[in-house]
Amino acid sequence: MRDRKVHLVKVAVLMVIPMLFSCGLFRKTEKPLYDADAYFSLGTIQLDNGANEQAILFYNKALDANPSYAEAYLNRGIAYRRQGLIELAISDYTKSLELNPKDARAYVNRGNAHLERSRYDNAISDYTKALEIDPRDGRIYYNRSYAYSLKKDFDKSWEDVNQARANGFSIPSDFLSDLQKASGRRQ
Repeated sequence: MRDRKVHLVKVAVLMVIPMLFSCGLFRKTEKPLYDADAYFSLGTIQLDNGANEQAILFYNKALDANPSYAEAYLNRGIAYRRQGLIELAISDYTKSLELNPKDARAYVNRGNAHLERSRYDNAISDYTKALEIDPRDGRIYYNRSYAYSLKKDFDKSWEDVNQARANGFSIPSDFLSDLQKASGRRQ
């Protein structure tokens, strides 16, 4: 009798296990361990600590969990740029702007990346778009002034210096000195 009970239990187990697997109870899920915000926060901690490679890994996971996470693209772009991966940074800033076209920070960061590649017109265009969103940010006027000075468009550079000052930004003295020498004027 005992052998019969053991046999019945084995048969029942053998019948139940395939049913459990077929209904998905034991299927491996592709769900991330954390949600996108948690990975984003971990990436930001790494970015703030200068651990750019680690930050990129966490931002990748945030983007796997939420491919529409504009802020994650922006911050991953910052990490890429810090590693000298300028084209990847520009790509991420562009994706961030596709998802959130009203983010002045993404335009400024992409403008800075274009400036590093000596693409002055692209940089100026991005700074101008950022100023359309945030016209009171003196830093953006300064950045655009710097780009204009590299193009040797000193009149526009001086205009932006004055706008930066009017918006409370203190222009670095070494830049002012260089601009005065290059333009042959004081203002």
